[in-house]
Amino acid sequence: MSVTQSSKAKQRSECVFSNVLDLFGDKWTLLVIRDIFFFNKHEFKEFLASPECIATNILSDRLKRLLANGVIAEQIHPENKSRKFYYLTEKGKALLPMLIAMAKWGAIYMPDLNEMQKLYARLREDEKKLLSEVMDAIEQWEAQNIPKSQ
Repeated sequence: MSVTQSSKAKQRSECVFSNVLDLFGDKWTLLVIRDIFFFNKHEFKEFLASPECIATNILSDRLKRLLANGVIAEQIHPENKSRKFYYLTEKGKALLPMLIAMAKWGAIYMPDLNEMQKLYARLREDEKKLLSEVMDAIEQWEAQNIPKSQ
């Protein structure tokens, strides 16, 4: 069975919005993706340290869901076999424009979020440069931590 067929078996609707929300519609999943893109977090303990205070059982569930859906992949930590690195797959990297669109919406309709001011300013200054820098940082991390065969 192909990935498309196995994913389709789990779908409750033919609506893309419904299916995207089934995967990303809770209040935690996109924060894990955000942490990888914007805060260079790749380990369980790093995700736990995010200011939103995700519970360990919820984080475990969201990581499993993202792994099962091919949005992230995992790699055994080279220094400690009981730890893992989590990183974005191509499917996961394709989410960056969606996160940027959310940030742009926030810059207009939630302009008073103090923690977002630097991101809002960078979006206004040069969105393409920001996108390039985020992807360059992801690629640099991968080059240092993920074997070429992955």
